[in-house]
Amino acid sequence: MSAHIAIIREKATDPEKLAALCPFGAIECHSDGTLEINSGCRMCRICVKNGGGAFELVEDDAEPPIDKSQWRGVAVVAELVEGRIHPVTFELLGKAGELAGKVGQPTICMLAGHNIKPLANELLSYGADEVVCYDAPELENFLIEPYTNALTDFINFRRPAVVLVGGTQSGRSLAPRAAARFRTGLTADCTFLDISPDTDLEQIRPAYGGNIMAHIGTPNRRPQFATVRYKIFPIPPKREPNGKVTMRTLAAAQLKSAVAILAATEKSRETGIEEADVLIAAGRGVKRPEDLSMLEKLAGLLNGRLASTRALVEAGWCNPKMQIGLSGRTVKPKLIITCGVSGAIQFAAGMNGSELIVAINSDPDAPIFKIADVAIVDDIYRIVPELIAKIETGAAAK
Repeated sequence: MSAHIAIIREKATDPEKLAALCPFGAIECHSDGTLEINSGCRMCRICVKNGGGAFELVEDDAEPPIDKSQWRGVAVVAELVEGRIHPVTFELLGKAGELAGKVGQPTICMLAGHNIKPLANELLSYGADEVVCYDAPELENFLIEPYTNALTDFINFRRPAVVLVGGTQSGRSLAPRAAARFRTGLTADCTFLDISPDTDLEQIRPAYGGNIMAHIGTPNRRPQFATVRYKIFPIPPKREPNGKVTMRTLAAAQLKSAVAILAATEKSRETGIEEADVLIAAGRGVKRPEDLSMLEKLAGLLNGRLASTRALVEAGWCNPKMQIGLSGRTVKPKLIITCGVSGAIQFAAGMNGSELIVAINSDPDAPIFKIADVAIVDDIYRIVPELIAKIETGAAAK
């Protein structure tokens, strides 16, 4: 349901005074004394509250309810990187299968690229009931116009109730364009997804700097779009392929792009904290930047990497590439040891999928202990040196 603010002309007896009510300058007073509300209106309703009856909030007629039965299935948009399927696609297929199973509907995957038939069979192995392929030379590289056209065609063809897209650079470009074409909602960087029997998608993500968990829904629109970062959900086990591959084609005009790739230079590869099996995460409990060397030593002894919270990055003590959290990197190591980390929502959302979480903090009420597998309530300046000494002693004994 939408709404607008109407002007009650017979009560607008002091137009200049009424025009001054709007802090955004959205009420215009014309030379003939008439008032008009322009496109700058923010619907703050200050004029309704203080206008002495000269303004009224009018709710427009509700749109007819959408026929949700015409939209079936949970779809995943597959992403390719150098001819290989990005792992976030497999993670999304696992979650899509879970959601689709709750409502008894299929899991569908859209794959666009060139010479991709073997990759389609791989997607079937990770839970897709159907893979809809768009295979053309123009789709070999990600270009936003043809890829958006392919996704639009896919949605019109299969009409899925839900569309999941990886929260990658290309996914964050593609999803909003497609959502705008269907005049529907998009929730970015979801950390939790669930579905109701009528296929309404419950989307949860941290908001306001990680201070709250926002529950977002799009009950009157279809499809429902959501993006999810890499390493938020687990990759499902491979299975015997049990589905079908459907080939689709686009018209030549839909494959055209205003952008042409003239050359590609491979960027030097570096291993980030996302790939590490062991992480030592530094938080506000670290008193001085030079004390990070103590944690780096522990990380080295465990063949791991040093990571940090946003506070240390903002202080200039750590490289932004070391930051864990929704405004940094999402990680899922086999072991993470947090040192002096309080465990704010944003940080926890970026690492709570870790296999083993060991938390060291002198505050017994630190939120990090709610998700930790091993909780050590003590000073990191006492525990970490002892831990280093024990590891070194054990290594020397061998």
